[in-house]
Amino acid sequence: MESHYLTVHELEELLRAGETTSLEITEAMFRRIDAVEERVHSYINLMKERALEAAEASDRRRRDDAALGPLDGVPIALKDLLCTTGTPTTCGSRFLERFVPPYDATAVAKLRAAGAVILGKTNMDEFAMGSSTETSYFGVTRNPWDLERVPGGSSGGSASAVAAGECAASLGSDTGGSIRQPAAFCGIVGLKPTYGRVSRYGLVAFASSLDQIGPLARDVEDCAILLSVIAGHDERDSTSFPAPVPDYRDCVGRSIKGWTVGIPREYFIEGIDPAVTAAVDRAVSVMKDLGAECREISLPHTRYGIAAYYVIAPAEASSNLARYDGIRYGFRSPGERELLDLYRNTRAAAFGSEVKRRIMIGTYALSSGYYEAYYKKASQIRTLMKRDFDKAFASCDVILAPTTPTPPFKLGEKTDDPLQMYLSDVFAAPANLAGIPGISLPCGFTADGLPLGVQLLAGYFEEGKLIQAAAALEKALFTEQRRPAL
Repeated sequence: MESHYLTVHELEELLRAGETTSLEITEAMFRRIDAVEERVHSYINLMKERALEAAEASDRRRRDDAALGPLDGVPIALKDLLCTTGTPTTCGSRFLERFVPPYDATAVAKLRAAGAVILGKTNMDEFAMGSSTETSYFGVTRNPWDLERVPGGSSGGSASAVAAGECAASLGSDTGGSIRQPAAFCGIVGLKPTYGRVSRYGLVAFASSLDQIGPLARDVEDCAILLSVIAGHDERDSTSFPAPVPDYRDCVGRSIKGWTVGIPREYFIEGIDPAVTAAVDRAVSVMKDLGAECREISLPHTRYGIAAYYVIAPAEASSNLARYDGIRYGFRSPGERELLDLYRNTRAAAFGSEVKRRIMIGTYALSSGYYEAYYKKASQIRTLMKRDFDKAFASCDVILAPTTPTPPFKLGEKTDDPLQMYLSDVFAAPANLAGIPGISLPCGFTADGLPLGVQLLAGYFEEGKLIQAAAALEKALFTEQRRPAL
């Protein structure tokens, strides 16, 4: 296998055995990026000079027997809404095209402290608002499996970079499915932790009560390695949960015999692609073979999830994006003499159409006379959905469901129909509303060779249980090891 398709733990073994160096791995990764990036467009900015310096520093530590752990010397990519010193953090927007943060996000600082080599910042839907990575100011990202199809979103650049062999693993963010949906579309593994498990400090906010940082990687073990590094309490994030971080890698390889797996009937709706249903059925069969009991459960408020999400998320976005006024930082409309004109023209010129749409929806939902009819009602539905999951996990260890209703769709197919685009997250958004962890892993291919994904959900802060089940399912599925024909 080409070195650029090796997993994090495979690279760790090679580095530990002295069979390669971090510098050799990093240089090979940049050669791969040079070879395929023009077609895929996974990155917005590369950090080549700094990455090579980090690789050399890692090699010196290994020579001195002072390696920092499994990520030391491994090349990682970052979604471009994680703040990085010395490199722009654009959020895929014209507004922040030249914004260089004065600090690293906590998750980034933890990766650096673990010795990871950061290759660059990946493309994304503008301010994480999208499900296809088509709303980026810097152009669309393409799915490595079919360059005429989307990689999912909003972490499409992070997912496509892993799938195309342009990094060993990456970090993304998940507000309504933005890690799990692109992971499914690109045939890789993506994990959304419990809300509060990973610090959001330095994550440019979209919807603050929903956003969560998580890993995208080639297999479940790699996700476990990354989560063990980035998780943990952070005093700079008031929503960060003060609980010890286990070594999630220890959960890989354990049996799930005797477990109960819930299959929610509400996730098998009219319009779901037959190939997706077949993939989930296969996963259910494999779970039974592993000794788990699979039973149908009900999450009755699921049908309200997308409606509630697209009130709550835009409302919080409207508040968060009010700071982009053309005065404090970022883009500023030139030549304006009146303050109101400066605000209006700056935001009109620098925000894309999807961001403007969501700001307007959110502002309306929060406005006088409509708050109780929309935002309050959506918040009440959110509470009911949380109770649905609490009830389900009282009798189930994990829940198994489709990640997406369809395989990856074609570029441009849904850009003129926002509702159809929003429905791409119909199975993913409920986990964000409830705050529970979820993981998507590959579960085969369509007849046309497009990847399919299945997701597992677990209770609050039960990432270990989630990883245990996902690793067991991954091993038993024996999914054919195909690679994109780039």
